[in-house]
Amino acid sequence: MIKIQNLKKSFRTEELETYALNGVHFDVKEGDFIAIMGPSGCGKSTLLNIIGMLDNPNEGSYLFAGHEVAGLTERQRTELRKGVVGFVFQSFNLIDELTVFENVELPLIYLNYNKSERKELVLKVLERMDIAHREKHFPTQLSGGQQQRVAIARAVVTNPKLILADEPTGNLDSKNGIEVMNLLTELNQEGTTIVMVTHSDRDSKYANRVIHLLDGQIATEINNERVDIKSKLEEEVAQY
Repeated sequence: MIKIQNLKKSFRTEELETYALNGVHFDVKEGDFIAIMGPSGCGKSTLLNIIGMLDNPNEGSYLFAGHEVAGLTERQRTELRKGVVGFVFQSFNLIDELTVFENVELPLIYLNYNKSERKELVLKVLERMDIAHREKHFPTQLSGGQQQRVAIARAVVTNPKLILADEPTGNLDSKNGIEVMNLLTELNQEGTTIVMVTHSDRDSKYANRVIHLLDGQIATEINNERVDIKSKLEEEVAQY
C-alpha cells in the first residue's frame, strides 16, 4: 500500500535548517497495524502528516497504492486521499456547531453521496460505534470517550483503506482508551490498515509492528505478538 524511501522533511529559519525527518525508509502493507513511537520532536506527527497527504516531503519518494505522492500539489493530494484515508486525532476535531449525525455525515457530503445514502451510512456506523443514541447531541454534550467514538465513526464512514490515528487515546481515561483501541483493532481485523502515533506502551501492544523514531530517523522496528483483544479488554476494564 505504502512505500517510503529516503524521506526528508526540514524546516528553515533565517539562521538554521532543522530536519524533522532525515532519510526515513519503510513500507506499509495492506492490513498492517503500525504504531509509531518516539520522544517529542522526533518527527512522528510530521511523518503521519506526510503519509496522510497533508504535507509534502522536501526529498525522497512516497508511493501510495502505486502513485507517487511526493511533489503533488495540495489539490492533487486532497483528491488522492478523499474517501481513502480517514483521520482520528487526540483532540477529536469535531465541529461544535454540528450534531453527532452531522459531524459523521460531513465526509459523505464532500464525496457527493445523496441524502438517503448518507443517512443509511451514518446510522449504520453510529450503531457500530455504540453512539447512535447520541446522534442529535452536540460534541460539547458528550464525554471524551463518546467524542472519540464519533471521531472514529467520521473517519470510517467512507470505508477508507487507511486510518491514521494521532494519539487517539491521549485525552481519554484508561477505560475509554482501552475501548477505543478495541474499536480500532476490530476495524483492523476486518481489513482496514492503521498507522498510529502513540506515546503509550499499552496502546502499542495492539499493533503488529512498532517503529521507534529518534532524531528524524527510524531507530528500531519490531514485530509485535498481537494481544488477544477480547481477553485484554475484559482484563483491563475490570481494573477500573
